[in-house]
Amino acid sequence: MPPQPTENYLRIKVVPRSHKTELIETIHDHNGTTHKIRLKSAPEKGKANQELIKFLSKLLDTPTETITIISGKSDRTKLIKIKQ
Repeated sequence: MPPQPTENYLRIKVVPRSHKTELIETIHDHNGTTHKIRLKSAPEKGKANQELIKFLSKLLDTPTETITIISGKSDRTKLIKIKQ
């Protein structure tokens, strides 16, 4: 039987229109863990979401096709699903 793919979830808070794309902070609170990421792109026509997926793909060394924004496509706080 082939191994079952696993799914991991990340809560991300983005800061668009930043001077640099980078992970700046990991916050642990009563809601769980939130990763704060600065993005160069403006939140227009999905550009910031595309940049976020590419950044996470590079950071986690996983293909972009395995990363999905589950909620928050038009919000700064996003829930990301990563299939592995």
